Amino acid sequence: MRISTRSAVDPFIVMDVMQAASAAEAAGRHIIHMEVGQPGTGAPKGAVRALSDAMAKGPLGYTVALGLPALRARIAQMYGDWYNVDLDPARVVITPGSSGGFILAFTALFDTGDKVGIGAPGYPSYRQILKALALQPVDLPTAPENRYQPVPKDFSGMDLAGLLVASPANPTGTMLDRGAMSALIDACADQGASFISDEIYHGIEYQKKAVTALEVTDDCYVINSFSKYFSMTGWRVGWMVVPQDHVRVVERIAQNMFICAPHASQIAALAAMDCDDELQANMDVYRANRAMMLEGLKTAGFTNIAPPDGAFYVYADVSDLTDDSRALAAEILEEAGVAVTPGLDFDPARGHVTLRFSYARSSADIKEGLARLVRFMAVR
Repeated sequence: MRISTRSAVDPFIVMDVMQAASAAEAAGRHIIHMEVGQPGTGAPKGAVRALSDAMAKGPLGYTVALGLPALRARIAQMYGDWYNVDLDPARVVITPGSSGGFILAFTALFDTGDKVGIGAPGYPSYRQILKALALQPVDLPTAPENRYQPVPKDFSGMDLAGLLVASPANPTGTMLDRGAMSALIDACADQGASFISDEIYHGIEYQKKAVTALEVTDDCYVINSFSKYFSMTGWRVGWMVVPQDHVRVVERIAQNMFICAPHASQIAALAAMDCDDELQANMDVYRANRAMMLEGLKTAGFTNIAPPDGAFYVYADVSDLTDDSRALAAEILEEAGVAVTPGLDFDPARGHVTLRFSYARSSADIKEGLARLVRFMAVR
């Protein structure tokens, strides 16, 4: 049988690193995981209890395609609490993870062959989902002086159909302030391009609150998830906020592509939103880990980094150490027992000289991983 051209997407390198790390663990080695952006904690206890109670009451089935009304209303309430944004719950769409949100957004907004700008470095699956949908991802090389975030001049005259930004960003953890966000939204409006804001790491910030695009405009798509701040990666539930006149468009696509997000995950997600004490305890761990990473990586010799405003990553320029980040990552795994991600996932043009370090795991793991990196670099 023939294979479609749209299926020719690149592998997700971090998953290959995870596989190599798992093989090392299966052989009896103790590996410190700094490669994957997954919280070391599970879902909040209140979320698990809520699901257990719901399952005891009866079977779970389909929900409506847009999601449980109570969950949509609670998310809308959160935008008021966090950002002072008055959001109509009717504009909230529950999705099977942020990945489902991207598929819905790209399908609703763009036609075959449309060009969509994405910042580089950036989350690699943006590029691959766009390719699989027969769209054209356009990498916008970002600069350190702009904190590795796009600015309007980066896509001036490119005839983009859309722009996708992330703040806090993966892999850098840098954020857009309100002025920078507004400038990008205005530039898109001037060019007739759709604006999509990936806000999956909101809630995981350190010095200041992240800005949602909804503070600036209603004419945008916002995508978020319960995977990161709410520590529910495996539950595969997220949400998106769309303009009022796009709700029915997205609903029709969701009905046919997904039917609905998992009912069980939606019940758990609703309860998770009220587990503030547990979620803030997780944040205390991330804050401690971030401080350890900034000091420990510097001690090890990884000095050219973008200090993260949010998320749980440090992105390091290692051009003084190698021109093959994949080989260096393999060497670190083999010699130090620490799994890290080569930057090729995030920036195909410049990622050969960068690494991403995740500090989403326990503080004990981060401390041990940094000690191993210091020892490795001392004898390399």
